[in-house]
Amino acid sequence: MNADREDTPADLWTTVDALWKWLEADQPVGGREGLLLRMLKLSEEVGEVSEAVIGATGQNPRKGVTHTWDDVEAELCDVVITALVALRTLTPRAREVFGRHLERVAVRSLGTPDA
Repeated sequence: MNADREDTPADLWTTVDALWKWLEADQPVGGREGLLLRMLKLSEEVGEVSEAVIGATGQNPRKGVTHTWDDVEAELCDVVITALVALRTLTPRAREVFGRHLERVAVRSLGTPDA
């Protein structure tokens, strides 16, 4: 993907699908256990966000400042990617499932599907 342009949803889902295929091709544990492990990966990524925030704010006096806010941004992106790949692992209709859910959240929160 070209970093100079804004990604379109098609680019997003094409990449998510490619990442899912790549992970599936080299998955040491399959079946239900593999699915559950893919979901647990999301918790690991969220923990890395927490670690980066603590590091960016210097909240661990023993370690001091160990991360930047750019690190936090990157970790948040990893959470989003991991969640989308986990959703794709759960259903091949991930794009439609996510789109419908996002629209419901927008209507509930903003009062309009296009806001």
